[in-house]
Amino acid sequence: MFAEERHQRIAELVAAQGRVGVNELAELFSITQETVRRDLAALEISGQLRRVHGGAVGPEGLTRSELSLTERQSQRLDEKQRIATAALALVPNAPTASILLDSGTTTAALAERLAGWAPANAGDELLVITNSLPTAASLSTNKHLLLDIVGGRVRGLTSAVVGARATEQLSALRPDIAFIGTNGIHADFGLSTPDPVEAATKTAMVRAARQVVVVADASKLGAETLVRFATLEEIDTLITTAEPSTELAAALSAAGVEIVIA
Repeated sequence: MFAEERHQRIAELVAAQGRVGVNELAELFSITQETVRRDLAALEISGQLRRVHGGAVGPEGLTRSELSLTERQSQRLDEKQRIATAALALVPNAPTASILLDSGTTTAALAERLAGWAPANAGDELLVITNSLPTAASLSTNKHLLLDIVGGRVRGLTSAVVGARATEQLSALRPDIAFIGTNGIHADFGLSTPDPVEAATKTAMVRAARQVVVVADASKLGAETLVRFATLEEIDTLITTAEPSTELAAALSAAGVEIVIA
């Protein structure tokens, strides 16, 4: 295969997967790791990817890069739906239960399913607490649910309620399960997001809940963004759509995190 063809294929893989590894590419193309690194350097110069430790990510993979909620809604729809189905199975069937829903498009897919929720037994109650304006709107029509929305400042890019008031309210809660979205989950860095204020709100959610379930499609695996909001040891379950890398899988296992592949 000519270098130009290989470069095109690498760019396509990055676009499809969000991240590629040097070892993975060396095996795929039967070339040396040094050749892979030269390929990645050339593609970085042309703006088609960004090199990171052990591989490369898409050009949007800078630590502060963040798409709007509207832009993300059309991406990886099948993966988000599969994650939502797996997450719904974790919602407690009990006379009284409470869950916390983070903002984001993957948690929004779970909210779509909860919009049709009905109690298994007459009189059962499910309280949903959220800091997402779109999620609150979608769940407000379900008369079977109890719905609370966290108060504070609305971040326009994500339609999430964040800030000091939000974190203060969350610190006074103890929901049964929190379903948390993330922009990256990394073996060393943990869970991260680009915005410091939204990160503080996510930290408050993680610390509030009795059980923390992270919902993240495969593109988030191995990624790092600007601000860490939780360590791997602070989460209980990861629902994702592909097997994590060997390094990340080992770190999750050491942290006692259950991995669910949707």
